[in-house]
Amino acid sequence: MPGAIGSIGGFGIAFIISYTMCGEIMAKDVSSPQTTELNAGTRAPTLMKYVHIGQIETAAVIALAAYWDKAYRKPILLGGIAGIAVNEALYLYAKNQGMTNPGPPTEQHNSTYESGY
Repeated sequence: MPGAIGSIGGFGIAFIISYTMCGEIMAKDVSSPQTTELNAGTRAPTLMKYVHIGQIETAAVIALAAYWDKAYRKPILLGGIAGIAVNEALYLYAKNQGMTNPGPPTEQHNSTYESGY
């Protein structure tokens, strides 16, 4: 039966879910690559810290899903690894582009802390 548990039919669905989940978690933990590139001058010092926090969170969720769902462990892990790798490359590229080809930033930061937003 196509799509039945344990058949190859569920491999693609599990891969897509795992891959998409990685992007969702990364988007939650860091700003968009475009904003990163435009504001690399002020964001670069902390950017990869938050990318890596998102990757740790992603890896933990992927590991739990793979542990709980043995039938789809392989695509869950493959999708998670692919999602983490793509996001790492995406943010490294955005950071590099912003640092080497800075354009007009979309954010301004004060050098002193002011309460409020």
